Amino acid sequence: MVNPTTQAIRSAWAALGGDPAAAAAVETAGPAGALPARLPVTDLAVACVAAAGLAGLELARARGAATDGPLTVDSRAVAVSFTSDRHLRVDGRAFSGFAPLSRFWPTADGWVRTHANYPHHRRRLLAALDLDPARPDDDALVAAVGERVGARPVAEVEQRVTAAGGLAVAARTPDEWDAHPQAATVAAEPLVRLRADAPAPARPAPPAPPGLPATGVRVLDLTRVIAGPVATRFLALLGADVLRVDSPGLPELESQHLDTDAGKRSTLLDLGRDADRARFAALLADADVVVTGYRPGALDRWGLAPEALRRHHPDLVVARLSAWGGGPWAGRRSFDSLVQAATGIADIERRPDGAPGVLPAQALDHGTGYLLAAAVLRALARRAVDGGAWTAELSLARTARWLRQELPAGPVPDAAPPNPDPWCAERDSPAGRLRYALPPVTLPGGRRDWASPPTRWGGDPPAWPAR
Repeated sequence: MVNPTTQAIRSAWAALGGDPAAAAAVETAGPAGALPARLPVTDLAVACVAAAGLAGLELARARGAATDGPLTVDSRAVAVSFTSDRHLRVDGRAFSGFAPLSRFWPTADGWVRTHANYPHHRRRLLAALDLDPARPDDDALVAAVGERVGARPVAEVEQRVTAAGGLAVAARTPDEWDAHPQAATVAAEPLVRLRADAPAPARPAPPAPPGLPATGVRVLDLTRVIAGPVATRFLALLGADVLRVDSPGLPELESQHLDTDAGKRSTLLDLGRDADRARFAALLADADVVVTGYRPGALDRWGLAPEALRRHHPDLVVARLSAWGGGPWAGRRSFDSLVQAATGIADIERRPDGAPGVLPAQALDHGTGYLLAAAVLRALARRAVDGGAWTAELSLARTARWLRQELPAGPVPDAAPPNPDPWCAERDSPAGRLRYALPPVTLPGGRRDWASPPTRWGGDPPAWPAR
């Protein structure tokens, strides 16, 4: 009988269109319950990391490299990587995971989950509840929000906050989510949509160093928070030159940057300015891959829809990540924690006191990030051999469906989180002495760690180094 982890690896690799025989290269180690939960979170996490590693091996072969030896994925390394924010330290200083207003709140008839880690999301949440955004995050403000939310039906809170541009979702049961129109859209979408949108000549890639199959690949990273940055961080591990581009008007949280931007460079461009648009166009002209992590259509006004991108670069690989995929919620902002709440996962993982629960990691973000990296690597391999203009599309909601309804669920593991020390490292960085989680997988002959620590956010020039 095939064990659940192997089944999950095969499922992920099949979703990417990979050769089924290639999955035999994966050897797993570590306990089945490294990320203990009622849902098969450990299997999902190991499968997504394994799929990214298999895609890296495929690209290595497309570039003429020998790929002898197994691909070992240890569930303990994966668990520490998927909870990397908890292990991050700068000069011994830890970071809090969620802001005080990012939590579950009881309402008049249920529960709602809010997200207010970023200042602009906090302002919108408070404005929707008729509270002063200038108030400090103290016990009195938390009590005031709780009072306002507790007096209203959950559907009203969700609607009011969403209409104000904030982030709030009702914590639905699995049956409630499955009956929702958005769930029907998600169910009709593939876990990974990877396709050649247009013909283009094959672009044979030159040989790459062992274990570094993405060497020489230029990646424009237009993502934020976890899933997208995790994907591009893995590409950087495999040798890609990744340049993250952010708007100067939307600063990143220090912990997010330090946790997910190792091996990359970071620059700031305001696409509302002519000069910065020209700089971006120059970057785009020499890019191989563009990865976006904003809501569908959010970047179209800047000419970043796949069709517009291809007018400038016919065989560009375009990878798009969103929270909800298509459907009526396509334009909604969201994060992993809210997708867990909306799709019934929080109800399944309910706490002993009856409150909604959470997964042991932001596994939708991390898992989707590794699937996204795998899709990019497969697209590069196919482009090198077959040609074509490739697009990859994934969503957190579709990964949630895979976890909740498609992966085989076994008994709830009785396990403690692994000791993180063997799977963490320290190094100096511009921010100080950094302790961080190591990559969860290494290709044969590849790096155990990223080539460089995170640079200062926005501190790099908007230019590619010479190849």
